[in-house]
Amino acid sequence: MIIKNGLVALSGADNFEKLDIEVKNGKITKIAKEICGDEEIIHAYGCYVFPGAIDPHVHFNDPGFPHHETFYSGTCAAAAGGITTIIDMPCTSIPAVTNLNNFKTKLNSIKDSAVVDYGFYGGVSGQTFSASIQKDMKELAEFVLGFKVYTISGMKSFKCLDYTQIAEVLNIAAQLQRPALVHSEDEDVITKLTLENMKKGSTPIYFYNSRPESAETESAMKLKEAIKINSDCLHIVHVGTASVVDIISGTGISCETAPHYLAFDVNDFVEIGSALKISPPVKQPQNKDKLWDHLRNGKISLVATDHAPATLPEKNTGSIWTDYSGIPGCETMIPYVFSEGFLKKRISLSRYLQITSENAAERYGIFDKKGSIEVGKDADFTIINPNEETKIIGEKFYSKGKVTPFENMLFTGKIKNTIVRGKAVYTSLKGIAASAGYGNLIKAK
Repeated sequence: MIIKNGLVALSGADNFEKLDIEVKNGKITKIAKEICGDEEIIHAYGCYVFPGAIDPHVHFNDPGFPHHETFYSGTCAAAAGGITTIIDMPCTSIPAVTNLNNFKTKLNSIKDSAVVDYGFYGGVSGQTFSASIQKDMKELAEFVLGFKVYTISGMKSFKCLDYTQIAEVLNIAAQLQRPALVHSEDEDVITKLTLENMKKGSTPIYFYNSRPESAETESAMKLKEAIKINSDCLHIVHVGTASVVDIISGTGISCETAPHYLAFDVNDFVEIGSALKISPPVKQPQNKDKLWDHLRNGKISLVATDHAPATLPEKNTGSIWTDYSGIPGCETMIPYVFSEGFLKKRISLSRYLQITSENAAERYGIFDKKGSIEVGKDADFTIINPNEETKIIGEKFYSKGKVTPFENMLFTGKIKNTIVRGKAVYTSLKGIAASAGYGNLIKAK
């Protein structure tokens, strides 16, 4: 394959270069002003050629909850969204990935399903935190890219840990050279406020009031206090409260945010309703600008989707308390961040590359093969035409989740090709162009 005449985004650059890229055996073999050959040609004139986007936070629910998402439908959604690598969370499948046997069960179930490359996290839950924790984590470490824990959990099958337990998980993860990821909202704050607000009503404002900014900030402060060593191994997922970033600044703890926290606030939640219900919920309007500031200045490492779809009936039960918490994100992340972040100059080109591919690859130990356009790396690309537009229509999603808060939004830019290891797995003309099972399991270096 040769990608011809594209405007190529190279790591660290703040300007595109018009270059050709040669691909052989799934790897980038040459980058030059002009490359000739008899290989398959992909004409990228007028298009931006980015390294394949990485989404390091998805819940594909497979096996166990295929009505929410399967690995095939989820990776098709990723491909359509310009994402070439996903990392799947351990908690929303049966069995949860908390030991090696469970990992093997999951892998055997989905290994012939994916159309993009994929990795996994292991997890430690309240049920599995025991004398065998070190053995279980050590056996998993070869096969997973990190370990996930919760400070509060709504899943009966994957209970939360206290802050002392999380510190112990972190120390083991550090020995194994794997990051520990934490869903960081304080259980004490939320339990008290939920009881109070459930008595007041069943509309979105009461759900927000049960999980306000203080739930995130209190948890961040307790984590900071509990973790005395190996803090640079800790990563806080889906930060919705900008002041959390200030609390952890200088500690070595990294964090991510999600497109919905950059795009929406509690006023939108009140208007849109359950289509925007996620945990943590979106926050006050001033958070959005502050999160963009932190994303721009590097204090937030990356953007991830927290992709967690559900059916229409599950999202609309009649009460915000029982409506499913989670939204599909794989098909909206890159269109949103490219249009509203890069093109609107909220972030530079080099920063766009960091938050959509490079930093995730580095954080999770796969930068030797993913995350940038360099000779020797996997030939993963997201090709975007900046002169076309993308209108978000949930019913057209490849994801099984069709309910999105981005419904009917119009973004500048259109994903033309998603290429994984030299194969176009998605094109805007043909749709999904790879067979189930093309995607490979990715392990850390």
